[in-house]
Amino acid sequence: MLSDLIKSTPEMRIISLLRSYGDLHAMPTSAGYERLRSVDYRWDGKRRGNTPFTILQHTISGRGNLRFENRQIELRPGETFALIVPHNHCYWLEDGNEWDFFWISMNGMEALRIHEMVLNAKGPVFRLKSDTIDKLADCTMQLMEKGVLMPGRASAVCYEACMLLYDDIFGPSDRRWKEQNAVTRAIEFAMANLDRDLSVETLADAAGLSRAHFSRCFASFTGMSPAKYVQHQRMRLAARLLIANRNMSVKEVAILCGIPESNYFSKVFRKTYDVSPVDFRMSGKIKSIGSTDPLQFFRQKTGVRT
Repeated sequence: MLSDLIKSTPEMRIISLLRSYGDLHAMPTSAGYERLRSVDYRWDGKRRGNTPFTILQHTISGRGNLRFENRQIELRPGETFALIVPHNHCYWLEDGNEWDFFWISMNGMEALRIHEMVLNAKGPVFRLKSDTIDKLADCTMQLMEKGVLMPGRASAVCYEACMLLYDDIFGPSDRRWKEQNAVTRAIEFAMANLDRDLSVETLADAAGLSRAHFSRCFASFTGMSPAKYVQHQRMRLAARLLIANRNMSVKEVAILCGIPESNYFSKVFRKTYDVSPVDFRMSGKIKSIGSTDPLQFFRQKTGVRT
């Protein structure tokens, strides 16, 4: 979408909506794409009124300048800045320079909150992923479309821009995503093969990581070791089998749960449920393991569906 924006005619749009829509969490005030070849461009953050609003502006090519409080910053291609008005800042184009950029300005409580978080975490100037820039360019083009932009749609586009910014700044790195996916593969493999040998080495192979790296990643994402996770899942399976298949012997249940040694199985089961497998079956009900389901815990903590 950035390439489509660059091909378009430079344009800006002031977006004016009724005051009754001012309580929406993110609303656009202006959006546009400009190619500056003049020094007649300067915005002072202390001279733009007292109503708070945000500015998200991305430099495509050329050079701009920003004074942020007492800092002087050159705005280079590929860099984005976020500002909140009113504030002690100023951005402008130097004589003899050129500056191509697009921007979205917005107000609303959520827009202000997200931009303030970004400023506190990264400062006013940062680099975003190319995919994020492309999607922000698409948001800009939507806000620049001719015709009446309905308040709900305008708010949705601005909120999307805020969330794109949030995910890029605060979301997991590419490496973290790869590690999450690796742990997910190991979990899926374990859940499908609870009756087999599930050593740490076996799970690490399924994840495609070294044993040491896998163990660190697994503990980081799930809050437990791979061995403990497998044991929890085996005991959950054992509990279901004991209740649902009353003609199945405890030894058969143990084998299906990957623990062929009956005495050891009973020891682990009693430690988990505080009752023997036989007494558990006689009680006729499944008690809680006493901690969060590891798979559910992983989903909640990482946002990865498994």
